[in-house]
Amino acid sequence: MNTQAMEKPAKVAKNGVDVPTLLATIGVVKDAPPAAQFQFRAKGEWVNGTHSRATVNGFFGAGEEQSRAQDFVIEGDHPAVVCGADKAPTPVEYLLSALAACLTAGVGNIASVRQIDLDSVETTVEGDIDMQGILGLDDNVRNGFNTIRATVKIKGDAPAEALERVVQQSIARSAVFDMLTNGTKVDVTAVAA
Repeated sequence: MNTQAMEKPAKVAKNGVDVPTLLATIGVVKDAPPAAQFQFRAKGEWVNGTHSRATVNGFFGAGEEQSRAQDFVIEGDHPAVVCGADKAPTPVEYLLSALAACLTAGVGNIASVRQIDLDSVETTVEGDIDMQGILGLDDNVRNGFNTIRATVKIKGDAPAEALERVVQQSIARSAVFDMLTNGTKVDVTAVAA
């Protein structure tokens, strides 16, 4: 009897993710861990009132400075009910959006590597905050969110259990989830101009 080992089919691009390149990148970083060291940057400036503008472009990664073809500009403000002009989302809404984007991107990557075709992914994130802290009315109330909840609705060509495992893996690998749940040291230096 002639028994041949069955070969696994090669992984292909899926859901808009270039899976072969993603896997090759993981292999390169595995073999050369310094390539994994990145530094991202944002530069913010005050516009007026509570309105600010941040610009994102250059970053360090894969062993050298990187730049994008264009600057990304992110506006921030507060709603009128908290003395803003409501020209843009609040900074805390950007935080919620960052978590939603990170979890959603992770789902896209992980499902694609697992060769699951996605029909839809919808991540909803809510955060509860007591404004007494920010407004300086009660020093016992924290300035940030008390609770953040996320719901990921995922539909694809795999059983529900497999799709749930994709979401759990996305949570386990999410940089934003990690920073929110484990904390990150933040140093701020004030420099008079």
